[in-house]
Amino acid sequence: MRCPNCNSLDTQVKDSRPTEDSAVIRRRRVCVACNFRFTTFERVQLRELTVIKRNGRRVPFDRDKLVRSLQISLRKRPVDPERVETMVSAIVRELESGGEAEISSETIGEIVMEHLRHVDDVAYVRFASVYRNFREAKDFEAVLGELSGDDEPKGDLKSDLKPIPLRK
Repeated sequence: MRCPNCNSLDTQVKDSRPTEDSAVIRRRRVCVACNFRFTTFERVQLRELTVIKRNGRRVPFDRDKLVRSLQISLRKRPVDPERVETMVSAIVRELESGGEAEISSETIGEIVMEHLRHVDDVAYVRFASVYRNFREAKDFEAVLGELSGDDEPKGDLKSDLKPIPLRK
């Protein structure tokens, strides 16, 4: 493992232990060259996944990119980091066990939205607004209708809005 501080390849494992769900092994390491201490995480990877982007480009699946997009959706929401990690692991497991080495970005987006729907409604709408490229308020109404269990949104968004009094 390359040291993140000095790029030396000479590092030693000082401590290894499984995480709470035993899906990941946490390793404390120390660089022999500069004595820098750092942590790595080791997890099982069933297969190499390739993502087929909307424009047809193929890129390797990046778990960290998935984590970042979920963190953006869940920013300032009352969701434990452990729950996010569990959700990411479940999504990756679902993708890897799907039997296909190449997965479309649309498929990944739909799986992520399904998981977010069960975790946090606001994060679900945030993710959907970027993933589905919302352009106007009607797009939000449609997703809010999905959350309430209907295909049609309940109520008229414009009639639900109340004017905000201006301070003098």
